[in-house]
Amino acid sequence: MGANEDQEMELEALRSIYEGDDSFRELSPVSFQYRIGEDGDPKAFLIEISWTETYPQTPPVISMNAFFNNTISSAVKQSILAKLQEAVEVNLGTAMTYTLFEYAKDNKEQFMENHHPGHSTTPVVNIISVEAPSTAPSSKKKDKKEQLSKAQKRKLADKTDHKGELPRGWNWVDVVKHLSKTGSKDDE
Repeated sequence: MGANEDQEMELEALRSIYEGDDSFRELSPVSFQYRIGEDGDPKAFLIEISWTETYPQTPPVISMNAFFNNTISSAVKQSILAKLQEAVEVNLGTAMTYTLFEYAKDNKEQFMENHHPGHSTTPVVNIISVEAPSTAPSSKKKDKKEQLSKAQKRKLADKTDHKGELPRGWNWVDVVKHLSKTGSKDDE
């Protein structure tokens, strides 16, 4: 059998095995992702396996660069990839995508023993604190637009009472002045 025939058979097998599994995702006919761990699990991680043209005679490309893995330190990622690479060498020449995903699932606790989720929240806090100052300059710009001159402040102070509130009816229209400017029906 050629490499393409092996890949087609493995692709069919993967589709039937992982049908309905939310953790499995087929990115393309030669690239797959699998989430190891449940939703909300701080020790969950995502493995991406991409087949080369000569796979399974040559090793697949295994990656953990997905955004989902941003909270995992690079040392832990390298450790996981090294252990998966050992499994690749043992299974070279055979269909191994399913085997690698299952190996990762079975050894999840061992893989993530050096991962400390408490420390992984630090980047999230940094992201939030980085965003907070970015909103501050826009509010300062608004303040600059609302600054009043001394004359405007005096005029406003004269209109308001001692609590800073405008007196009742300050924006009412003086009916007599209004009618004299617009003209009344009685003048005709």
